[in-house]
Amino acid sequence: MMKKFLSILICTILLLGFSCKPKQENETTPQESQIQKESQAQMNKVMAIHDEVMPKMGTIGKLVGELKPKVDSTEMGQKYEVAMKDLQEANTAMMDWMKDFGNRFDHEEILEGKALSEEKLQWLDEEEEKVKVVKEKINGSIERAETLLAQDSEQ
Repeated sequence: MMKKFLSILICTILLLGFSCKPKQENETTPQESQIQKESQAQMNKVMAIHDEVMPKMGTIGKLVGELKPKVDSTEMGQKYEVAMKDLQEANTAMMDWMKDFGNRFDHEEILEGKALSEEKLQWLDEEEEKVKVVKEKINGSIERAETLLAQDSEQ
């Protein structure tokens, strides 16, 4: 009887020991896993916006080059200057955003799906809003400059 009791006691202790072990670093709860998937999807969305507008930086440079010689003290020359400065501000906004984003997130978080801390999840929300503003600045400034240059060529 004592042997049986001792065997049951040992099995119970072992069972409790294994079932109460701390969570390993690489183990995640289903909720944590879902949060990680959502944050990676959001990171991909932010990077997709960046990747969409980054090639337009060349267009900005080209348009600035076209506008610069047209800037003078006339009313039309002043419009060219405003359009040129608008493009330059959009360019600066993109460069600043990329620098700030790179300071907040490392390579593994951006490209490899490394889990984000609570603070970085909040930062990602902020960065998504910022990159959307940058996108609007870039697209808007290009559109306005192209429209202005098209009007000039029609005259």
